[in-house]
Amino acid sequence: MIGKVVCLAAYSAAYLAAGLLVGASGTADARVVVDSAGRSVTIPDRVTKVICSGAGSLRLLVYLQAQERVVAVDDIEVKRQKFDARPYSIANPRLRTLPVFGEFRGFDRPERILALETQPEVILKAVVTGTGIDPGALQDKTGIPVVVVDFGDLGAKRDKLFRSLRLMGEVVDRRERAEAVIAQIESRIADLARRTPATASPPSAFIGGVAFKGPHGFQATEPSYPPFTFVGVRNLAQRGGATKDVAHADVAKEAIVAWNPDYLFLDLATLQLGEGQGALAELRTDPGYKSLSAVAERRVFGLLPYNWYSQNFESILADAYFIGKVVHPAGFADVDPAAEADRIFEFFVGQKVFRQMDAEFGGLVFKPVPLD
Repeated sequence: MIGKVVCLAAYSAAYLAAGLLVGASGTADARVVVDSAGRSVTIPDRVTKVICSGAGSLRLLVYLQAQERVVAVDDIEVKRQKFDARPYSIANPRLRTLPVFGEFRGFDRPERILALETQPEVILKAVVTGTGIDPGALQDKTGIPVVVVDFGDLGAKRDKLFRSLRLMGEVVDRRERAEAVIAQIESRIADLARRTPATASPPSAFIGGVAFKGPHGFQATEPSYPPFTFVGVRNLAQRGGATKDVAHADVAKEAIVAWNPDYLFLDLATLQLGEGQGALAELRTDPGYKSLSAVAERRVFGLLPYNWYSQNFESILADAYFIGKVVHPAGFADVDPAAEADRIFEFFVGQKVFRQMDAEFGGLVFKPVPLD
């Protein structure tokens, strides 16, 4: 009975605070933003305390250099696993010490949010259809404004990513930083294009072992894998327009063998499956894969994971420089991929974390994969 009374009191206080905030709209104490779902949300004029819900939301806030405003995290941020490929988390260990407000992928707990010692003024929520609590329901149950952001990507949904960066920059007063992040992404992509030679017969490649809601074997890939696009590599998994915008696919082993790609790349997220399992073990033992010319001639290389609690945009750009170095050595002659990765990491997450990430994955990042 006591717990129920405390919970009801907390809800009442939250609703009262929300009512005061809404009543203040149009004054100097509040303002209205339109979020990525088209919702008009009233938020405080100055936001200093937030939580980030859903895959990728906290990553974007770190890009905006506003991580000090985070007062709690979802549970994936405090779990220590054998592997971690999230540069924003590695660079900001404070995040692992914060209170937990709910489960990852947007399954927030309103009662935990209301019980936080330091209450957030805004919840920044990345929404994936079919997962997590509804933003409107979360706002109703907590009395805290919920601003929906669309994580987007570096391909066809790049404009959504940029709009979300600008939206979050508006919420936490990091507008100039949002524009700097957008400019950095655009300038990096332009630099990759400048270094890539125009050719009627671009080299072909396949990337296997790409994670999607967990680790996978070698058949798991990305038909629209951005690094291949950025450096003019023909992605053999992108079989015409039908698969152009598919986020993730499992390709038949027979198709990979028939394609016989010029280069093979291994998303090292597959190592989570453990010794003797996953893409690396398959390349080492499967007779079909061993027949590939890229395997026989040691043109198989390890890459930083693409997906790890949504896409690691900074790792995607770093991977693109390494892939460019491999397939277009003349255009990337002056590039040291590890050093370039650290420059990218330092800009986006504030720390040079390549060495630590490489160590997490057995020193295989940006190197030929040992197949014996």
